[in-house]
Amino acid sequence: MSERKQISMATGVMGVATGLSRIAGLVRDMVVAALFGAGFGTDAFFMAFTIPNLLRRFFAEGSLTAAFVPTFADVRHRQGDEEAMRVASICWTLLLLIMAAVTLLGVLGSPLLVRGIGFGFGAVEGKLVLTDFLNRIMFPYIFFISLLGLVTGILNVLGHYFLPAVSTLFLNLSMILCALVLSPLFEIPITSLAIGVLIGGAVQLLMHFPVLRRKGVRLHLDFNFRHPAVVRVSRLMLPGIAGVAIYQINVVVTRLLASFLPEGSVSYLYYGQRLFEFPQGIFVVSLAQAVLPAMSRQASLGDEEGLKDSLRFALALIAVITVPAAVGLMLCAVPVYSLFFMKGAFGYYEVRQTALALAAFAPGLLFVGVSRVVVPAFYAMKDTRTPVWISFWTLLVNAGTGLILMKPFGHTGLAMALTFSSIFNCLLLVWALHRKVGRLGLSRLFASLVRLLPAAGCMAAVVWYILEFAPWSTAGAIWLKAAVLSAAVAAGTGIYAMGCVVFKVPEAAEAMALMKGKLMRGKK
Repeated sequence: MSERKQISMATGVMGVATGLSRIAGLVRDMVVAALFGAGFGTDAFFMAFTIPNLLRRFFAEGSLTAAFVPTFADVRHRQGDEEAMRVASICWTLLLLIMAAVTLLGVLGSPLLVRGIGFGFGAVEGKLVLTDFLNRIMFPYIFFISLLGLVTGILNVLGHYFLPAVSTLFLNLSMILCALVLSPLFEIPITSLAIGVLIGGAVQLLMHFPVLRRKGVRLHLDFNFRHPAVVRVSRLMLPGIAGVAIYQINVVVTRLLASFLPEGSVSYLYYGQRLFEFPQGIFVVSLAQAVLPAMSRQASLGDEEGLKDSLRFALALIAVITVPAAVGLMLCAVPVYSLFFMKGAFGYYEVRQTALALAAFAPGLLFVGVSRVVVPAFYAMKDTRTPVWISFWTLLVNAGTGLILMKPFGHTGLAMALTFSSIFNCLLLVWALHRKVGRLGLSRLFASLVRLLPAAGCMAAVVWYILEFAPWSTAGAIWLKAAVLSAAVAAGTGIYAMGCVVFKVPEAAEAMALMKGKLMRGKK
C-alpha cells in the first residue's frame, strides 16, 4: 500500500474518532456554559486547567511523541519487534518516574504556578485562591495523560489509530457527568469539573491496556536508561519540550494577558478557542499524527523525496479543508453560540463576546494546520532544535502584538495576536525546512490555494444569505435556528465542493472522501 493511501486511511480513521470526541467536547462546553456561565468560577477553572493541559501538550502530544515515534519506528524497522518492545518498556519506566516527580512538584508548587499564569487575578478577591484549589485537584491528570502519550505512539506505529483518537471522548463524558451530578453537592460547584478531569485522565489511560495486550505489547519496568535508543529519545525530547507546543505556549501568554482584562475575558477566549479547535482536532491533528510515522519510515530509509512527497500531500489536504473551515467559523460564530450556548447563565452578550474571539482566531486555522504538519517533518529527521528557536521568536511576536492590541480591542485583540503569531510561526517553519532539505516543490500547493479562494468566496456568499433567516439575538427558536444553520452548512459545503470541481482543485476529491469517511474501508 502506498504511503499516501496509508496517510489518508489513518487520517480518516482518526478524524472520525476525534470527531466523536470533539462533539462530546462541544456538549461538555454547552453544559459548562449553561451551569457556570462566563465569569468568576469559569475564569478560575479555565486558567487552572491551562497548566496541566499545557504540560499534556509538552509531555504527551508534543515532545514525547515527536521524539519517541521516529526512534521506536526506526528500532522496529532495523532491529525487530523484540528490541522495539524493550525500548518501549524502558521509556515507560523512565516516564513513570519523571511524571511522578513532575506531578508532586506541580501540586506542591501550585500557588507559584497559578500566580505566574494568572497574575491579573490577584486584583479580584478569592480568584487566585480558587484557581490554586482547582489546579491542585487537576494536576495529577498530567501523570495519566503523559503515559497515554507513550501508549498512543506505540499503537500508532503498530497501525492502530482509532482508540487513542477517541479516548478524549471519555474525558469529556467524565466532565459532563461530574458537572451534572456532583456540582449541587459542593459549596463551590465548579469543583465538580476538576474532579471530572482527574477521573477522565485515569480512564483514558486504563482503557488502552487491553488493546496493548492484543497487539502483543507487554510493558514492564526496565531501568536500563543507558540504552542507545532511550538516550536518543531523551536528547530529542528535551529541546522539543520548549518548541513542539508553540501554539499552546502562546495560549498561556494570551490567558496571562487576559487575566488583566475585565471578568469573563478568559472564558470568552476559552470558548472561542474550543470551537476554533473543532475542525483542527478532527482533521489537522489527525493528519499530523498520521503523517509522522510515514515520514519517520521514509527518513529512516533515507528517502528524502518520499518524505517531501508525503509533506506536500499532507499540506494540500490541509489547505483544502482549513480554508473553507476558517471562512465558515467566521460566518457562523454567532449562530453556533446562539444555538448551542445561549441558555442559563450564558446570554446574548456572552454569545457576542465569544463570537468575536472566534472570528479573530479563525484566519489562523490554515497556518496552524500547516505548522502542525511541517513540525513532524523536522522530528522525522530527528531535528527538534529548529522548532525551539522558531518558538522563541513566535512567543515574542505573540506577546508583543498582544500587549499592543489588548488595550484597544480587549480579548479580541489577544485572539488577533495569536493569529498573527501563528502566521509568523508557519512562515518561519516552512522557510527553515526549505533551507534544511532544499526545494519543497510547493508551487502546486500555491496553485491549489489560488483556485480554492473563488470556491470559498461563493460558499461564503451563500452561507451569509441563508443565515439571515434566523433570529440569532433572541433565546429559544431552537428548531428554526438548527434548521437554518444546518441548511447553511449543507449548502455551503455543496457550493464549495462544486467550486473545487469547477476551478479544478486537484486534491479536492481525496479531501472530500476523507470527510465522508470512505477511506475507513481500508482499515484492518
